[in-house]
Amino acid sequence: MAGLASLDFAAPLAGLLLPLPLLAARLLPPRTGGSGALAVPPSIVAGLAGGGTLRVGARGRAALTWLLWGALVAALAGPRLVLPGVALPASGRDLVLALDLSGSMERIDFSLDGRTTSRLAAVKRVGSEFIRRRAGDRVGLVIFADQADVAAAPSFDTRAVARALEEAEIGLVGRSTGIGDGLGLALKRLEALPGPSKVVVLLSDGANNAGQTTPRDVAGLARDLGIRVHTIALGPRDLADADGEQDVVDAEALRDVAATSGGRFFRVRTTDDLAGVADSIDALEGGRDRAPPVPLRRDLWPWPGAVALLSALGLLLTRRAA
Repeated sequence: MAGLASLDFAAPLAGLLLPLPLLAARLLPPRTGGSGALAVPPSIVAGLAGGGTLRVGARGRAALTWLLWGALVAALAGPRLVLPGVALPASGRDLVLALDLSGSMERIDFSLDGRTTSRLAAVKRVGSEFIRRRAGDRVGLVIFADQADVAAAPSFDTRAVARALEEAEIGLVGRSTGIGDGLGLALKRLEALPGPSKVVVLLSDGANNAGQTTPRDVAGLARDLGIRVHTIALGPRDLADADGEQDVVDAEALRDVAATSGGRFFRVRTTDDLAGVADSIDALEGGRDRAPPVPLRRDLWPWPGAVALLSALGLLLTRRAA
């Protein structure tokens, strides 16, 4: 019945060893000449005979011997309990979140649970939930500011990647905004992966003012590599209507990156906007099926191994002095 545990063996052919003693007794020539038995001093024999030795007949010893042999063969066969696995959603996508970790992410103009909070805190909350929902995908995290760094290499362990996002702090890679370098590092990580579908989710609240590359140039590389880049412009105001305000998001540059690479552009001004964008990207990069479940196997060989050990001890205790 589906969903029930079953039994199998790692080395079922080991069962062919079970009749080996009978075959050996019939096919091998009888022993001749002197016995190779160990000579035990009479004092030790008397001590064993006097106490601590169980006396059983030849049939009992034969039964213990066969029990020992059968248990050894069973342990060699490697019995395993096969437990039904859980089918995880899988899409075969490789996805890297490229996160702006510049100083402007410290600004307190977003909200969480009815309280005003920093942009980074809101991104951590929504982003970590988004990553955990991507079970079945290979997900990574790149952070960028003055420099770009891989905070979590692409992995199927989405919980570990989500923890890496939650532990990210401003200042780890500087305080400026190197969007081009961050995107370039994300592309480099994705290019080396074998998956057929590769996506970058790029989030920034500023304008490119650091690094060696420009976002538009790297967007062309993404297009050539067949990697879609979804961009998220974060913050209340755009560079186009900044009115002299510093450190505002260059929404037009992010829009161009998305258009060039075949991705989507999203504008986010509040935490609710950000949560909606996460849902939208989840839907865009959805289409996940249930992957074939991987059965879980629990080794059972220690049980017949323990029976073999106890049988051997029983044979020693029941040995009779001749």
